[in-house]
Amino acid sequence: MTARRVGSIQWSDAPGGWLNGVKQLESPNFNARPPGMAIDTLVMHFISLPPGVFSGNAIERLFLNQLTTSDDPRLACLAELQVSAHLLIRRRGEVVQFVGTDQRAWHAGPSRMLDRERCNDFSIGIELEGDGAHRFTHAQYRRLAQVISLLRARHPLRWVAGHEDVAPGRKQDPGPFFDWARVLSSPEATGLIRPF
Repeated sequence: MTARRVGSIQWSDAPGGWLNGVKQLESPNFNARPPGMAIDTLVMHFISLPPGVFSGNAIERLFLNQLTTSDDPRLACLAELQVSAHLLIRRRGEVVQFVGTDQRAWHAGPSRMLDRERCNDFSIGIELEGDGAHRFTHAQYRRLAQVISLLRARHPLRWVAGHEDVAPGRKQDPGPFFDWARVLSSPEATGLIRPF
């Protein structure tokens, strides 16, 4: 693979699909992908912890299995979860990486895209800090475009979907305020298909 740099973010020389120029917090919530599996899909999510709060480190603590019931009563139901995403894009565009993109992060749960089950096997999960009631920021869209460009330099990405697409009735993210047209019309996303 040829090294690719976008802004101050670039692929690390270390194995596993880690980025330099981002905050790295290694989640224990990942495993190996099935042998020979092509990583061809992006799954978009939103997350805010507590709900509607766009600050603090509760998201990071969740993905690191460090969230406790004493953090906030609204988070008690999440304390025992073991979940992760590859990347989190915060409201100001900062990127946090939890799992190397070559590995299988636990972001989509029971899911299906087209004729394939278990979307975690073949996808990269990107969380945007947000919820279903607020618009995402310009900084997040700008950073997402940069991240997509980098990911496409390493992985044969073809598809992009929302969590709500691959787990209908169970999930609603990235929600009504995610601007699919803006994302898919960006030069970085040219050729990516949302099949829903």
